[in-house]
Amino acid sequence: MGLRINQNIAATNAYRNLTVSDGQMAKSLEKLSSGFRINRAADDAAGLSISEGMRSQIGGLKVAVRNSQDGISLVQTTEGALTEVHSLLQRARDLSVQAANTGTTTQAARDAAKAEVDQIVQEVDRISQTTEFGGKKLLDGSQAAGFKFHVGSGASAQNQVTVNIGTMSAAGLGLSGVAAAATGAVGASIEATTAPTVAITYNSGVAGAADVSTTITVASNTRAGSGGDYDLTLQSDATAFLSSINTSLTAATGGNVEASFQAGATPGTSVLKLATSGTGTSSKVNVTGGTMIGAGAGLANIAAGANLGSGTGSIGALVAAGDTTAITTIDAAIGSVSTLRANLGAYQNRFEHTIANLSVAVENLSASESRIRDTDMAMEMTAYTRTQILTQAGTAMLAQANQSQQSVLSLLRG
Repeated sequence: MGLRINQNIAATNAYRNLTVSDGQMAKSLEKLSSGFRINRAADDAAGLSISEGMRSQIGGLKVAVRNSQDGISLVQTTEGALTEVHSLLQRARDLSVQAANTGTTTQAARDAAKAEVDQIVQEVDRISQTTEFGGKKLLDGSQAAGFKFHVGSGASAQNQVTVNIGTMSAAGLGLSGVAAAATGAVGASIEATTAPTVAITYNSGVAGAADVSTTITVASNTRAGSGGDYDLTLQSDATAFLSSINTSLTAATGGNVEASFQAGATPGTSVLKLATSGTGTSSKVNVTGGTMIGAGAGLANIAAGANLGSGTGSIGALVAAGDTTAITTIDAAIGSVSTLRANLGAYQNRFEHTIANLSVAVENLSASESRIRDTDMAMEMTAYTRTQILTQAGTAMLAQANQSQQSVLSLLRG
C-alpha cells in the first residue's frame, strides 16, 4: 500500500466502524434506560403492530374487570334491599296468620294487624322507589331492558351480561290492588216469565285500570216445570273476563238451587246454567268479582258466596277481615322475592367467575406483550458491553490511523 495524504483510507474505515459501534451503543443505552426493546417503529415494525393490538386488548380487559366489579356492587345493593323486604313480608305473614284465627281474635286486634300490614306495604313500596345504584333505580321496574354490563374487550353481544330485576313494588308483588272484603250484594231476581237484565260494574282494583262492565241476561225464560233449567249468559268485554264468580241461588219460597258452569264457545261469552229444584218461582244471582285475566280464559272457580268485592283495597283489608287469602298472597310475594334473590346470587357468582377469567387473560396477554416489546436486560447489557468495547477500540484505532500519515514527513526531510 502506498503512502497517500489526500485520502486516509485507514482512518476513514476506522471512523465508519466507530460510527456503527457508537450508534449501536446509543440504541443499547436507550433500551436499557427505557426498559423497552421497541421504542419506535423502526426498532421492530411488525412487533410494534402486534404489541399495540395486545395493549388495546389488555386495556379493554382491565376495564371489563372494573365493569364486572360494578355488576357485583349493583347486585349486592339490590339484594341488601331485598333482604329487608323479605323481613317485612315475613312479619306481614305472621300478622296474617294471627288475624286468620278469627275464633279468638277480635276485630280490634285484626284492625291493629291491618294498620301494621298497611305500613309494611308502604315501606316495601318506598324501598322499591328509593333503592338506587349509579343514579338508576333498581326495584321500581323502570329498567325494563335490564342492566347491561360490558365484561369483555370486544364489541360483540357475547361481551355483555344483562341483569334482569323487574319490579319489587307493592303492586308488582301483588300487595296492592287486591280485592277487598265483600261489601254488599249485587243481584237480580230471575222470574219464570221475564228475561231481566242485570248490569254489573267490576272494579279491577289496579290503579289506573278502567272498570269493566258486565251484563247478566236470561238467554231463555222457558221453564219446564219444577226442576227445569234456566240458561243464563254472562256477557263481558271481548278481551276481558272475570276470573271468578261466586253464586248463591236460593228459591224465593224455599228449596235449593244448584249451579253448574260451562265455558262459552267464543271469547267474551260464558254460559252459567241454573238447575232449579223446589217450587220457587224466582232466584237471586249474586256475583263476586276477582282479578282480570286474559281473553279466552273464561270463568273459573265457581264457589259459594253472595257478595261483590269492592276490589279497591290492599292486603291489609284482607287481614282485617281475617281472610286467609292474605296468607297466600304474601306467600306468593315472598316466593317472588326469594326467586329474585336466588337469581341475583347466581349473577354475583357469574361476575366473580368472569373477573377470574378476565384476570387470567390480562396476565397471559401482558406476558405475551412483554416478550415482544420489553427489553431483555441481561441480553441487552451483553450487547452494550460489546458495543462499548468496540467504540473504545474504534476510537483508539482512529487515532492510530490518523498518526500513520505522519511517516510521509520523514520522506520530505530526507
